Amino acid sequence: MTTQKTLFLAWQDPESRSWFPIGRLTFDGARYKFVYTQGVKEAQQMCSFSPLSSFPHLEQVYTSTHLFPVFSNRLMSRSRPDYANFLQWLNISEHEVDPLAILARSGGQRETDSLAVFPCPEPNVAGQYQLHFFAHGLRHLPESAIERINHLEPEDKLWLAHEFQNPHDSLALTLHTENHYIVGYCPRYLRSEVFELLRQDPTSVDLRVERVNLPPTPFQFRLLCRITTLCNQNFRPFSGEEYQPLIKEDFATASLISPA
Repeated sequence: MTTQKTLFLAWQDPESRSWFPIGRLTFDGARYKFVYTQGVKEAQQMCSFSPLSSFPHLEQVYTSTHLFPVFSNRLMSRSRPDYANFLQWLNISEHEVDPLAILARSGGQRETDSLAVFPCPEPNVAGQYQLHFFAHGLRHLPESAIERINHLEPEDKLWLAHEFQNPHDSLALTLHTENHYIVGYCPRYLRSEVFELLRQDPTSVDLRVERVNLPPTPFQFRLLCRITTLCNQNFRPFSGEEYQPLIKEDFATASLISPA
């Protein structure tokens, strides 16, 4: 039996730099499905978001037997000479062929647009949720912080801190070491869930170094982190209103998209 896999699509407003979850991609083993989520309403109201050219109609379910180009174009070509190094940066097997697994770990971000993807985690046998992400904002850190990152080891513990007085982002969540070196920032599109976890029980959140990729690895892939939490029965990650489909899929018109 194939377990359905889910990725969310986030959009960043280029002016305010705010992130909004706008879509959900699922794969049942045979067919990919994309729908816009309720988060698109806030993106429209606050930042005049327009539908993506690949998915022009908000109230429609898009299906395909192939991964949609807006996602597949975020995958590095396996023919590139640095592809093996890329998989090492992600800390996944060189034999991994599942495009959703690669997108979930890499985030699928490109410098040419304002989209990112992240997975919907499922609980393991111990009832824990795990999520991997690359630390953001490294290019804004001093050289001493970058040097500290270079000396981190897998499984080193990190802490989260709320930068109330950050003049650019009052909701910024820093990642810092035991000796208080700031080594990056939590991605903005994950913060609402992390804040909720911290509000419920700060001790339930465990943040660790998964892998450090030394220079000349690009900053966006330099520090891979892993956050683990044991959620209570009333909390499921990314289950809020903004992550729910914009329309009821059972009654929606489906659009079959052929591969580009």
